[in-house]
Amino acid sequence: MAKPVSFYVCSSCGARTRQFFGRCSGCGSWNTLVEQPLNADARRRRPAAAEAAEPSRPRRSESIAAVGNRPLQRLPSGYGELDRVLGGGLVPGSLVLLGGDPGIGKSTLLLQSARAMAEGACVLYVSAEESAQQVKLRWSRLGRPGDTPPPAASSAAAAFSGSAAADLQLLAETDLELVLQELETLRPAVAIIDSIQALHDAELASAPGSVAQVRECAAALARIAKRQDTALLLVGHVTKEGMLAGPKVLEHLVDAVLTFEGDRFASHRLLRAVKNRFGATHELGVFEMRDRGLAEVTNPSELFLGGQEPSSGSATIVACEGTRPLLVELQALVSTTSYASPRRSATGIAVNRLHQILAVLEKHLGLPLSRFDCYLAVAGGLEVEEPAADLGVAAAVVASFRDLILPPGTVLIGELGLGGQLRPVGQLELRLQESARLGFSRAVVPRGSGLGATAAGLDLQLLEAATIAEALVAALGVNPADEAG
Repeated sequence: MAKPVSFYVCSSCGARTRQFFGRCSGCGSWNTLVEQPLNADARRRRPAAAEAAEPSRPRRSESIAAVGNRPLQRLPSGYGELDRVLGGGLVPGSLVLLGGDPGIGKSTLLLQSARAMAEGACVLYVSAEESAQQVKLRWSRLGRPGDTPPPAASSAAAAFSGSAAADLQLLAETDLELVLQELETLRPAVAIIDSIQALHDAELASAPGSVAQVRECAAALARIAKRQDTALLLVGHVTKEGMLAGPKVLEHLVDAVLTFEGDRFASHRLLRAVKNRFGATHELGVFEMRDRGLAEVTNPSELFLGGQEPSSGSATIVACEGTRPLLVELQALVSTTSYASPRRSATGIAVNRLHQILAVLEKHLGLPLSRFDCYLAVAGGLEVEEPAADLGVAAAVVASFRDLILPPGTVLIGELGLGGQLRPVGQLELRLQESARLGFSRAVVPRGSGLGATAAGLDLQLLEAATIAEALVAALGVNPADEAG
């Protein structure tokens, strides 16, 4: 009798090992290795080398030139912002993974989207965490049958005919086999699984939410979705670090990975595309949580602009999230420190980036910032990662240090090098167009951008600078290094 073979799988990262260790060698987590038996019947013997060496014609492969072109028909999700992040809508047969913190609004977003899509297509909503009655209560709060679509629904969804839930099917089930049977029988255009961590495959001995369960359930759902061209939306949990829970193979298996972010003290929510095989990555959609669910924010730049009277230490930048330019207000506060080591705090921008900009200002402008505390915040809670915000950060810090106010209607765009030089940034023309649309009249940009004609056509004064000193003189109207002590 053959000895049973088993291996150990890390419940955090999915790494496999033949031996048990207290600490995972892949991610370094402690006490996360779980023993799983290896089914001997599932292992297949590969053909011998002699059999594989026989020359033969290809059985299933074909020339790429012979593959026919099939037009890509996308299904509107009911949200213009969600369609933007997806690249234009849901693609039949695609898998989309949506992750976010508990209570951020993932189920609300998908239930409202299902309500809109059900007016033109068959939609199956699988609730693996809540009962059917709980889902019905939320659906009733978001909108009753026969009501007009909520403000969040796009014009494409509103054009559908029929009642509010014409073909929206609800299944409260955690058994993977029953869910697959329902998908085979119903063959919906869209299926929503809420959530993938709650599904359970009875053939596996591990608990729901484990690495093996999530991997096998997602693979089984992917096979049936590809076979019958069902657009599949999966809800995924996140860990306390904010990463998607489960094995990393789950993110490789799906076609798009979306993250739903937001501050629990604010009403707006940010939908971001981390991976997308059918559109641009890092695309951003903005929503606002209201009493009847989520509503789209059509002009997010107004959300991230302060809208208050100009004050010292504030500057406006243009950040690009995917293909969308956003005008964002930066606020800086520089004050005398009470400790031997000054404090550095940044909200919305990496603190290491702030340290680098402060070092450049002290080196090339002679500002004694090492003796002052510095606090930086991005208005609206947006996370700005691109280096195009460097010039705006530097201007806000210097304006707060010298107690100066930037002239109204000025935006600052540019990357700051360690030598004090300004480097060009991408999508500069798109940023300038958004600035002019919102009424800004001056833009400080790196020299050599070659957009003079574009700026003239936009009625925008273009101030070019090669160094940080030239940019600050052009923006503030004075030389901040003249009063350095």
